[in-house]
Amino acid sequence: MRLSHLSLRDFRSYAEVELPLSAGVTALVGPNGQGKTNLVEAVGYLATLGSHRVAQDAPLVRLGAERAVVRGQVVRDDRSLLVEVEITPGKANRARVNRSPVPRAREVLGILRTVLFAPEDLAMVKGDPSERRRFLDDLLVSRAPRYAGVRADYDRALRQRNALLKSAGGGRRAGLVDMGTLDVWDTHLAAAGAELLAGRIDLVEVMRPLVDKAYASIATSTSAEHSVAGPAVITYRSSLGEDVPLVADRDLLSAAMLNRLSAMRKAELERGVSLVGPHRDDLVLGLGPLPAKGYASHGESWSFALALRLASYDLLRTESDGGGEPVLVLDDVFAELDDSRRERLATLVGGAEQVLVTAAVPGDVPEALAGARVDVMGAEVRRVR
Repeated sequence: MRLSHLSLRDFRSYAEVELPLSAGVTALVGPNGQGKTNLVEAVGYLATLGSHRVAQDAPLVRLGAERAVVRGQVVRDDRSLLVEVEITPGKANRARVNRSPVPRAREVLGILRTVLFAPEDLAMVKGDPSERRRFLDDLLVSRAPRYAGVRADYDRALRQRNALLKSAGGGRRAGLVDMGTLDVWDTHLAAAGAELLAGRIDLVEVMRPLVDKAYASIATSTSAEHSVAGPAVITYRSSLGEDVPLVADRDLLSAAMLNRLSAMRKAELERGVSLVGPHRDDLVLGLGPLPAKGYASHGESWSFALALRLASYDLLRTESDGGGEPVLVLDDVFAELDDSRRERLATLVGGAEQVLVTAAVPGDVPEALAGARVDVMGAEVRRVR
């Protein structure tokens, strides 16, 4: 799988740009603030319908424009598909495939798959649980696009249920809340939550050995790092309670979630928020017996973040169903790494079908990733080689 051409109109800093891309490595080189990351952000948007930098779509539209358009020519299995997404803040995005509209934008998910390495990845290790939940869910959708609908169903049920709980006024008006309506939303939340939770549990089981293998391949062990002994371990922590077995059984998980919601109803009415469900869960990252967060050194934290991305790439590549490898995107990541990790990462990804690298100067791109080069300056692109 590869992206052979990227077209943008009114996306971020670009009024209009046409960027031909080839297989192998392409380095996008230019000083900070010139638009390199905007290009790879657009590639990621085609793949995920989301940005790795912002949660909302409004910043993606160029100042003064009403909408942005991202268009990409995707080559897979010797077939070429033109994918186009129109981004209009405040409205539902529209998408087309080979110039034909699709009913919902999320139907383009899976045509292009990417794995992105970025400085923001460190938050997966050091940040809040929401960062790790997003990592799991984004990978889940890349692996099986139908989970985009599951996420949407769960988020919708969660919003409705929270609105009903909030109307209880912190428990002061609990008697005015229709408990029958709350029961209905409990059922909706449990059904969608069990589906999402089962997908996450299965994903963590598959990813566990891949993460350990990737960490071993990228990590260094030096006395300067005060290395934590032990392998990289990932564990799913559920809000359903320790007595509920975490198996990918949707009926079991739905029943367990309904039981837990019932047990927590009084507390939820008092606080006006849902306290049970996948939105309260966490992916626990460990090095040996200790949690990575708070114990791992800066270098080890980077190794863990890189391992999560490398494991994602390995998973999507082996489950490609004939569509080919995902496109690898390395957004200014080498500037964040020491020399050892730079070279290890470059060696590990250098043989991928397509790699897009951003760097402030050519010297930031390791020799193992020598290939095509595009200079980016003032929201203009120029192919150098």
